[in-house]
Amino acid sequence: MLHSLLVSLVILAAVVSLVQADPPKVVLAIHGGTAGPRSELSPELEKLVRADMQRALEAGHVVLNKPDGTALDAVEAAVRVLENSPHFNAGKGSVFTHEGQIEMDASIMDGSNLKAGAVASVTVIKNPITAARAVMDKTRHVLLIGRGAEVFAAKAGLETVDPAYFWTERRWNQIKKIWEREAKERAEAKQARADSAADEPWGTVGAVARDARGNLAAATSTGGRTNKMYGRVGDSPIVGAGTYAENGVCAVSGTGEGEFFIRYAVGHDIATLMKYKGLSLDAATTEVIIGKLQPAGGEGGVVSIDAEGNFAAPYNTPGLYRGYITADGKSKVMLYED
Repeated sequence: MLHSLLVSLVILAAVVSLVQADPPKVVLAIHGGTAGPRSELSPELEKLVRADMQRALEAGHVVLNKPDGTALDAVEAAVRVLENSPHFNAGKGSVFTHEGQIEMDASIMDGSNLKAGAVASVTVIKNPITAARAVMDKTRHVLLIGRGAEVFAAKAGLETVDPAYFWTERRWNQIKKIWEREAKERAEAKQARADSAADEPWGTVGAVARDARGNLAAATSTGGRTNKMYGRVGDSPIVGAGTYAENGVCAVSGTGEGEFFIRYAVGHDIATLMKYKGLSLDAATTEVIIGKLQPAGGEGGVVSIDAEGNFAAPYNTPGLYRGYITADGKSKVMLYED
């Protein structure tokens, strides 16, 4: 009798252990960009970053809890919070180009119908992700750039601001440091470019979500790369590169060296591996970020969820600012930790 009881308890403990080990079913995940060495993040800035990421998760979760809340609305709401923070490279916290200007990109995608909208090289739109949503909802186009995108946004009633709104001391000091170094190292242009890229991680922000109806959506927004050439556009506004969502498959938002994400069609490649090779979300994202990008020299990572709410966020940089929230409101924010 005692032996049978002990056996039953062991089996019960094993079952409980397995249940507890099951990964949480995620309804919303976000990222705040890749991160450089842990030593470069001060405790004070880390606290602010974590707090803003938590607010973004909660903003998206509130939307998903509404009777008519959609994944599309949720990712837009989450990204807007990150765009309004000076602690990420998007919206208010965008980095400066080589000319000392702000040029922002963003895109959003609806997995239920594969519709998408994007803007690139905008300078006065307060929330580029909302402009990207307007392009998707109010035009027959996918991508608008520069002045055309700004005129469209103004006519659509979106908030525009003076470019001075985007000025932050932290970003200004970064570009000044690069200018000073380039003046001294003009003859070593190749090394100077490498050093410039190493100074600032690709702090793009993004979100992916799954709503109660099973619809998936993804959104990404960025200020680009510090010291980028005038008019340079990365992967964030490129559907299939930095942003992709398809119902029944996955939703992906990327951050990293945009040129590689474009060349390797990262978002779409992950979905393709799942759709046609039957790979799991974890296997597909790892294959692309670690198996393909890293050997090619491309740095970055993604946040992603699949149709069942599984979450994956592989990265090949020292850290990735990321977080997720479940249907019952349980959330987790991670920077360097697993």
